[in-house]
Amino acid sequence: MTTLVTGASGFVGSAVLRELVRAGHEVKALLRPTSDRRNLEGQEVDIAIGDLSNRGSLVKALIGCDALFHVAADYRLWATNPEEIYESNVRGTRNIMEAAGAAGVKRIVYTSSVATLGLNADGSPSDEETPVSLEDMIGDYKRSKFLAEEEVNRLVSEHSLPAVIVNPTAPIGPRDIKPTPTGRMIVQAAAGKIPAFVDTGLNFAHVDDVAKGHLLAFEKGRVGERYILGAENLTLRQVLDEIARITQRRPPSINLPHNLIIPIAYMAEAFARLRGGPEPMITVDGLKLSKKRMFFSIEKARRELDYAPRPAVEAISDSVDWFRHHGYV
Repeated sequence: MTTLVTGASGFVGSAVLRELVRAGHEVKALLRPTSDRRNLEGQEVDIAIGDLSNRGSLVKALIGCDALFHVAADYRLWATNPEEIYESNVRGTRNIMEAAGAAGVKRIVYTSSVATLGLNADGSPSDEETPVSLEDMIGDYKRSKFLAEEEVNRLVSEHSLPAVIVNPTAPIGPRDIKPTPTGRMIVQAAAGKIPAFVDTGLNFAHVDDVAKGHLLAFEKGRVGERYILGAENLTLRQVLDEIARITQRRPPSINLPHNLIIPIAYMAEAFARLRGGPEPMITVDGLKLSKKRMFFSIEKARRELDYAPRPAVEAISDSVDWFRHHGYV
């Protein structure tokens, strides 16, 4: 089976690619000419040069493909030009999905995000059916992923697109070369540069387990359904305490109110805008998101896909070890 993977050089995409290679797929990786290929070293895959904004390159890349894993996304909580996020996440998703439908691809896995899901007011874990609307989306990243998932659902409903949706939580682990916003937090904490924390929480999962979840969704998922791929709900303080234990540092003990940090976030964004980027460590949207604990249930994936992730502490340890070994800390 020949399978095209978008975002194959990225953090989650490269993990998915490795899982597919192990499973015997003939993998074709869609890369831009400027893509960092370090995550593909040692992997026997074909390379297709293209871009999600270029329909012709996508049609060419999909020739001979039986399956598609669309993992590519612009994962930024802030950008000097937010339109770039929508171009990649919404229009890019529409382009690759329509091209795959026209090419007769038999099976598609679309990587969405728990950012598109609703949150329970009482802080209890949400699931795939928790009510949510576009108005609930905070920031351009969440809005773009919500709109992209709507595009996929529309194509499934109106054109019988054979797509299954997966919603990863906060993947961590090896090969986060960029790193992602979550990875940057781990790097900063491991270096002892996070002296305080806010009261928030996320569901953390090992990136390799998330990749296995993608393959399980491909093999067992129901078309048009979505599946949360996570592992364990942890508060930010629990994560920072675990990183401090691993690195033998003193854990932060100061709990800062969200509203106290908002002015700092505005200043950090203004400074980043003046410099033309990159994304600041603290963003206004990031702080707004952190006011609610993003806890999720993975029971549907366990039940329907036989998804069985490892404990989050193992993911944290692997992440810290990888960042240390590669000179980030």
